[in-house]
This record gives sequence, C-alpha cells and structure tokens, in this order.
Amino acid sequence: MARDKVYFVSDIHLGSAVFEDTRIREKRFVLWLETIRKDAKALYLLGDIFDFWFEYKRTVPQGYTRFLGKLAELSDDGIEIHYFTGNHDIWVFDYLPQEIGLILHKKPFVTEIGNKTFYLAHGDGLGDNSHSFKLIRRIFHNRICQKLFCLLHPDWGIGLAHYWAKHSRLKELAHPAPYFGEEKEHLVLYAKEYLKTHPETDYLLFGHRHIMLDLMLSHHNRMMIIGDWLQYFSYAVFDGEKLTLEQFADFSPE
Repeated sequence: MARDKVYFVSDIHLGSAVFEDTRIREKRFVLWLETIRKDAKALYLLGDIFDFWFEYKRTVPQGYTRFLGKLAELSDDGIEIHYFTGNHDIWVFDYLPQEIGLILHKKPFVTEIGNKTFYLAHGDGLGDNSHSFKLIRRIFHNRICQKLFCLLHPDWGIGLAHYWAKHSRLKELAHPAPYFGEEKEHLVLYAKEYLKTHPETDYLLFGHRHIMLDLMLSHHNRMMIIGDWLQYFSYAVFDGEKLTLEQFADFSPE
C-alpha cells in the first residue's frame, strides 16, 4: 500500500492525573498509530500530547514507554514526524528530536503538502486577548524561568507541575468552553485575520480548544480544530486531494 496520507492529531494529554484511564488511553493512541503506519508518509502532533513534559539535563518524566516506543518505530520506518509544543508540553527541548528523530516546532508552521498550503499550530495564544493567560504563557516560555525550574529536584518539579495541570484540567471539566460561534471563537477570528494577508492558505489546522470544528471560511479557505483524545479520539487526515476530520472508534481495552 502506498504511503501517501498525512495525519494530524492533538491534545492527547498523556499522563493526566484527572483520568483513571490514562494507560488505556495511551494504548488506544498507540493502536491508532499502528493503524496509520501502513499508509502514512507524515504525522503532525499539534501539541499537548503530554499533560506535562519537562526535560531536565539528564532526566525526563517517567512513563509513556508504549507511546515513545511506537513513535520511534514509525520514525525508523521512514514516517516523518512533526511535534508542536502546546501549552502543557512547552518544555520539549532536544531529547525527543535526538532520541526519536522527530522535527520540533515551537511556533506556527506553514508548509506545502501536495499542492495545498497548510497553516499548522497548537493554537494557544492565537487570538486570545486574556491578560492572565498571556502572563502565564510569558512566564512559562521565559528561558530564565525555565532555568530556575530546573533547579528544583525532578521529584518536586514534576510533582508540582502535575498538580498544576490537574487543577487546570478539573476547572476545564467543571466549566467546559463550548464553541462560541464564528463571530466569537478566538481561533476562527485569528484565522480570518491571518487570511487577509495570506489568502493563498488552503487549510488552517489547530488543536488546543478540545472541540471538533470543520469550517469553510471562503470558497477555498478552510479551518479545522481537530478535537482531542479525552472525549472525541479525533484526528484529521489529508490524502493529497481532500482533508477529512475523523474519529477512532476501533478499540477495546481488553
């Protein structure tokens, strides 16, 4: 079978302490990775793949053995893997690129796939004018703050980060943000503004918002928010001619 498809997925949140099924969710995601192996030429991981990830100089978070092993298999098999940092896994540095061979992106990325132009990003910080979010994001991205965090023993630092992530996730579950509509959704507004100066862009793909959205912005400009693996188990796939938003249901925890 020809490897001619490109896959996009985001917001797996592996390791989240909020959900008791984190190992089952990892196995489900690994099974999906195996199913795309036969026809994938590239895989784009659009952020928040981990609920938390921080690389110390000689230490990385424990766990994720099945997932990281499968990524290494796909990379060794010739599948190009792109990893975008999100707001939960900002601190991916050089370990995964060196160990697995993936391509790391810390900013939005524009690329040609087939004869189509794709704008790809996790989506955090795009079009969102919340002052509190911008402040936290600035702190988390600050190199000095990252170096200070490195001074914490990993047991303390990683434990603190998981506590923060759990608190954040519980707030989101208690008050989930619905789709706000085309005139209020931050990423939709951002996409429309971006297209004013880049009308040649065919597709804009985002994660972050934990909703599934497939929206035509003009007769040839289209955007997607590709859901998550907490409730939708969703992904996008481009076969060279058409882009579709799909869900992975073929899984049994047994």
